Amino acid sequence: MEANTSLWHSYLGVILSRERQRMEHFQRAEDILLTLLESVHARDPRFLVDYARNLEAFEFSVCASEDAVTLEVPLRIDGDTLRVLARRSSAEQGGHPAQLHTCCLELCSPGAGLEDWTGAVDGMEHCLLPGKILQHLKELLVSAIVRCQRLFLLQPGDISAENLREDALQLSLLIRGSWKPVRFDIVPVVRRQQEPLQLRRRQSDRGFPAGSLGRATEEAHFVPASPLCWRSSTHLPLLKLLRGVDSLQGPRVDSLRLLDQLREQDWGGQAGTGPLTFQHLKMVLLWSTELFPSPEDWQDLEGSVYRLLVILLRCLATQHLPHFLNPEENLFQGAAPDLASLYHKVESFAWDPQRFLHFHFGLHGFSGSCQADMETRALLQLPSKDGSCWDTAYFDILLSQFQVYRIQDSARRSAASQLLARIRQEIPQQS
Repeated sequence: MEANTSLWHSYLGVILSRERQRMEHFQRAEDILLTLLESVHARDPRFLVDYARNLEAFEFSVCASEDAVTLEVPLRIDGDTLRVLARRSSAEQGGHPAQLHTCCLELCSPGAGLEDWTGAVDGMEHCLLPGKILQHLKELLVSAIVRCQRLFLLQPGDISAENLREDALQLSLLIRGSWKPVRFDIVPVVRRQQEPLQLRRRQSDRGFPAGSLGRATEEAHFVPASPLCWRSSTHLPLLKLLRGVDSLQGPRVDSLRLLDQLREQDWGGQAGTGPLTFQHLKMVLLWSTELFPSPEDWQDLEGSVYRLLVILLRCLATQHLPHFLNPEENLFQGAAPDLASLYHKVESFAWDPQRFLHFHFGLHGFSGSCQADMETRALLQLPSKDGSCWDTAYFDILLSQFQVYRIQDSARRSAASQLLARIRQEIPQQS
């Protein structure tokens, strides 16, 4: 089962060799965008310019494809003076479907210079309306592009605004970096520090640096969910957690880099298309950090990659990837038709990584499938009602199936053996 160690590191080495160039590419595009946002701020100081973009730059450097970069533009609003009112509407205006856990943000004291951004929602007066804010920001962006070009602050071709849509909940700009444009999805955000981000999961730093979960969620961010309503955003909290993972020992983020390159090259995920995205893999890494908290799990690159792989395979087999901060949310919802084909591609890599650990150009390298172990496939598809299949012992069993289980902890080995014995007793009863 083990691929040659040098093959793993050679493949990763090529990925890392391009990182500096990607960072320069991002920074040039970011400089252009900041020039544009400074012009917007000069016209309307309610739109703030946040120069601390190291988290977005870090994520861009890790991601293999040219996925869009989400950039939140903070509003000059004291979020702690707003009243947050939960809303579960059956219909929304403008063709936007209703979402669970949306809310209205109502001004407690009208007259704060926000009258042009407010309106009535469900009989509540003076609610901040995302639709009005987005429309105003769009107009300012277009005006700023024209102004900066006239002042020769921007060169022809630096920015394309052709993706700015009337009904979009983010404003997309293509900005020239070096050899390719970077797409920025600009989103206005209201920050509220009065209470932390509300999580629908247990509070635990297991596997993460102490206090990292609390620091990542110490304030709530609200972004547009529809022209009328807002939703809580986990964009920055997840980026903070990813940066925290990178501070830990072991090739954890390198494992993410490697799998994302495979996604881009062999699994049909170019430029954010396809059922599997970088954001999905990022979520898998966060789960693997919690489910494999021991430094013993992250001693080498191959073993680290398989920690992510067994979780990814389980999610593909069950067509369910829980959000790390809100586990009741299934990030694979609606992607079922494409997940079966993707599952076989990822499974093929897990059984025979040597076939994939090389770079190729033109047509994608995946062809055919592997001869999978039927017991492993049965374990991956095992139904679970008690949560035992989302636990370290269960994933330890899968690591053992792929012959990459090199854990010496006797308690962990005993827990995995006991769970496997129980599963083998139950499987015949389910068939």
